[in-house]
Amino acid sequence: MSLLNHSLGSLAREIPGATRVFHHYRLDYCCSGNALLSEALSERGLDAAEVIARLEALPARCDNSPNWAEAGTGELIDHILARYHEVHRQQLPELIELARRVEAVHGEHPLCPHGLADHLAEMRQELESHMQKEEQILFPMLRRGLFMQATGPISVMRLEHDDHGQALARLLELTEHLSLPADACASWQALYGGIEELQNDLMQHIHLENNLLFSPSRHQEVQHG
Repeated sequence: MSLLNHSLGSLAREIPGATRVFHHYRLDYCCSGNALLSEALSERGLDAAEVIARLEALPARCDNSPNWAEAGTGELIDHILARYHEVHRQQLPELIELARRVEAVHGEHPLCPHGLADHLAEMRQELESHMQKEEQILFPMLRRGLFMQATGPISVMRLEHDDHGQALARLLELTEHLSLPADACASWQALYGGIEELQNDLMQHIHLENNLLFSPSRHQEVQHG
């Protein structure tokens, strides 16, 4: 079966390193994980042969990172908490401070990202609320194997993930797709570097939840950790 007929989410789940390719081509494998690769490539006007060649070359460069598709539910949740929840709580306050500094100092610059600090602050508030609901309600249910009872909360989290995806898109609009001026100061460079890191982390975070943790097949076939 051609890779074109697989969904972005399944490819991200099954091919180690596929997410790096999707980042490169700006293919949304987290919130739009159900879209077929063929559909996503057509929508963005990308060369299917080129992207498929990149994906098919990945197994030879496979690293030794864990295969989270085969991890126990508890182990996967622990990874999400440590690698993403705690990291987001460190990333956003720093980015907000940097954005306020850049807007205050470079407000007259034509590429100054006006409104970026406020948008990041709103993202921080929404993401914190989201993560608390997962930590206090959803994740304990999944740890106890209560998947059927968790379908309602999972639906809510998926909708909020879509909102996070829209917030990331707005970040790129405000920063002209992270376009730095030639005379950008160190703070501006650090800001955009940090936003790129946040974007990559949040997309991977959502992918692990939408396409792995929230998958019905996981809770039928994978032993709970």
